[in-house]
Amino acid sequence: MLKGKVALVTGASRGIGAAIALELAARGADIAAVCRSGREAAEGVCAQCRERYGVRAEVFLCDVADGEAVKETVARVRAAFGTVHILVNNAGITRDGLIARMKEADFTDVLNTNLLGAFHMIRHCSGLFLRNREGCIINIASAAGLMGNAGQSNYAASKAGLIGLTKSVARELAPRGIRCNAVAPGFIRTDMTRDQENAPLLAGIPLGSMGEPEDVARAAAYLAEADYVTGAVLRVDGGLAM
Repeated sequence: MLKGKVALVTGASRGIGAAIALELAARGADIAAVCRSGREAAEGVCAQCRERYGVRAEVFLCDVADGEAVKETVARVRAAFGTVHILVNNAGITRDGLIARMKEADFTDVLNTNLLGAFHMIRHCSGLFLRNREGCIINIASAAGLMGNAGQSNYAASKAGLIGLTKSVARELAPRGIRCNAVAPGFIRTDMTRDQENAPLLAGIPLGSMGEPEDVARAAAYLAEADYVTGAVLRVDGGLAM
């Protein structure tokens, strides 16, 4: 169980991030719910955490692509909760398009949020982890980062980079008792995938259906509690990336 732990979850206002916040709260963790927008939705998630599970939960607005904003947000979380024990880098965006027509801004915007944003959070939380001599980082990658996906070169590159970041950080921080792992979801039923319910790629999922945000949340919770697991990439994709 995670009672007495503080979990900072980015992109926590909806979808996978909201499900992770609720799952960690169910296991006793206090929740710092970070989102760029959607404060009302994030407040609703925090209210559920408090009312269902009796934990502390607060919302912090932050664009993770902005390094200074992340630094200030981590400081505000520390002031409110005292420290951070678990960091879940879930914030992500898509700007899909064929490579020949993709604008440079669409490529860099996705990398800045999905990959650089995780770097910013890890960088500014690592000092807390080092002082605590413990810490758990969970990066939400994607099956696209393992196998690629046509029309998502920017997204796949950001998630493949996140997997490399996970393994490097795991090696670097393991001697200090800090773990870093990734979850690689496949097609999960969220707002981001609502137009892909009948995509041809769904036919390639061995288990035959899309997953739910709670499937990813349970995987993240496992990694939060798995004291002897680091540098792992846990697929939650119905077998898509086998």
